[in-house]
Amino acid sequence: MAAAIRVLAAGASRGVVVSSLRPAVRKLCSQPISVNERIEKKRNAALVGGGQRRVDAQHKRGKLTSRERISVLLDPGSFVESDMFVEHRCADFGMAAEKNKFPGDSVVTGRGRINGRLAYVFSQDFTVFGGSLSGAHAQKICKIMDQAMTVGAPVIGLNDSGGARIQEGVESLAGYADIFLRNVLASGVIPQISLIMGPCAGGAVYSPALTDFTFMVK
Repeated sequence: MAAAIRVLAAGASRGVVVSSLRPAVRKLCSQPISVNERIEKKRNAALVGGGQRRVDAQHKRGKLTSRERISVLLDPGSFVESDMFVEHRCADFGMAAEKNKFPGDSVVTGRGRINGRLAYVFSQDFTVFGGSLSGAHAQKICKIMDQAMTVGAPVIGLNDSGGARIQEGVESLAGYADIFLRNVLASGVIPQISLIMGPCAGGAVYSPALTDFTFMVK
């Protein structure tokens, strides 16, 4: 009898938790889908950034996507991505809508090898909100910069961003402050290399100005 009561209580508790979630998440929780399938679905979404239409627009401008740039830069098969499923935390200006959520947000981060040598890299994704910097975007970049300083490896930034994400206001600006701090801390400690790959503005050019080498495409 006691066991039956515990089972019923657990079921009721789960029902309360599920009912308190956002409609889209609640629908996902009620679907008979395995954890592996959910992860694979999010991974596939992350791989196309802002969607195929925006990827096609990027190619039409003669530009590679953030992931294509990484694949060209690093040794084949050496890239290890970090924080692939991170999303922004902004709930204002309609940003909480599922259509405005993109796994990985607007930057791809991780580590890999160039001619066998370890390097940390971030590549901003112009297909997601014009590559603009959110709080989560900044944290992803800061994380790999910290790791690079810890192991003494270079940081390479592939910049393609409109600057601060206006919807996040001060949080976005604070994210740039965190990046600038690490640019200064890393100066003279590890090589910092910046590539300007598109129409960058604001913090997307201030940070490269603090690095050791800056290259810009025509």
